[in-house]
Amino acid sequence: MNTNKLDELSRRGFLATTAKSCFGLTVGGAAASFFNQRAYADSVALDPSVVAAGGGKAKNVIYLFMSGGMTHIDTFDPKPDADASVKGDVKAIKTNVDGIQLGHCMPKLAQQMDKVALIRSMNTTQGAHAQGRYFMRTGYTPRSSIVHPTPGAWTNRLKGPGSGDIPSYITVNCGSEHPGAGFLPTKYAPLPIGDASTGLSNSRRGRNVSEEAFHQQLTLRQQLDQDFDAKFAKGQKQVRAYNEAYTAAVKLMKSKDLEAFDLSKEGREVHALYGAERFSKGVLLARRLVERGVRFVEVEFGGFDWHADNFGQMEQQIPVLDQALAALLKDLELKGMLDSTLVVLGTEFGRSPKINSNAGRNHFPKAFSTMMAGGGIKGGQVYGATDATGASVTENKVNAQDFNATIAHALGVQHDKVIMSDSKRPFRMGGREGKPITKLFS
Repeated sequence: MNTNKLDELSRRGFLATTAKSCFGLTVGGAAASFFNQRAYADSVALDPSVVAAGGGKAKNVIYLFMSGGMTHIDTFDPKPDADASVKGDVKAIKTNVDGIQLGHCMPKLAQQMDKVALIRSMNTTQGAHAQGRYFMRTGYTPRSSIVHPTPGAWTNRLKGPGSGDIPSYITVNCGSEHPGAGFLPTKYAPLPIGDASTGLSNSRRGRNVSEEAFHQQLTLRQQLDQDFDAKFAKGQKQVRAYNEAYTAAVKLMKSKDLEAFDLSKEGREVHALYGAERFSKGVLLARRLVERGVRFVEVEFGGFDWHADNFGQMEQQIPVLDQALAALLKDLELKGMLDSTLVVLGTEFGRSPKINSNAGRNHFPKAFSTMMAGGGIKGGQVYGATDATGASVTENKVNAQDFNATIAHALGVQHDKVIMSDSKRPFRMGGREGKPITKLFS
């Protein structure tokens, strides 16, 4: 059993129970334990060498994670000249950039390709889902003794918390296995949103608790804890974290920024642009959040594990991604936010070039594709390549550490800055050997 996760669950339970019983406060346990990140400020300036290399233009990141292992051959790296046993039912379509093709289920993104940099040379050693997701998100292989931070947590550690009342790191649809802040303090962990349509649930004062009663209970709690805090708060970081969580939660409850979580504020035409699916709503929420200064939002889209009926499932799922992603790029551009918002799409591995006996594709870590757009990225380009069947990387191999280092580069922070864990071991956002792909940047 992972003791790190047990500690995290106990913290969540403490906050949920105590806040509800003492204050009439209905901030849900999954949310409350993450508000304490707002109380810290250890910001660092943009690294001049990163800026000189074209980085540092991104202020925000929207990271779309395709869970299950998205097929590269049927999306970002089609092989129109391959045998039918490889290309299957997929047709390659032209994009608005000469020489770049996509799978036929992505016609909307094809018209936004001038904004996109495709990375067709991803490679990983992790061929199982949990391990692959962990490695892609952290740049480290799983260990029983430690949990490593994700790019959103690293970003807040290296840049410090953002301005405003909303936490700087939010995940949508990501589930309980997400590594979050890893070994970093809880203040760098994400605020999890389970369903974008319901937004930040239970974030209002209890209906039966008046404003006056609420503040009386807050004052009473402070008085009751006064002796305990004086004895333990200075030396015990978890005690401080609990206190700061309450302060930040109360601040958010009163904030006008709470409406950022309310998708009903968007018009029908905007909802139609993004689509009606759960993932689509998550992407729209991500845009609303970065619009209000949230630095890092990750939205997960599950269900890409197509061992059978690959092409039938492709026809159902890829158009959802296509519509939401194309809408996001178009929307950010119209709002003047694309230059300052890095849009990232990742997945844990690709799918096998050879179609199996169930008309599906199996796990394939040797080669897969990702993409980046906005935030200083030069659009209309392809980085790296695979062979004629998409089975092997033939040019500019990229791994998860390089991918995360590139996110750091876009944000203008040092991907190789060493942060020590509690066990006094050195770790970096770009992993041990990650290097940013500077050729992606304009």
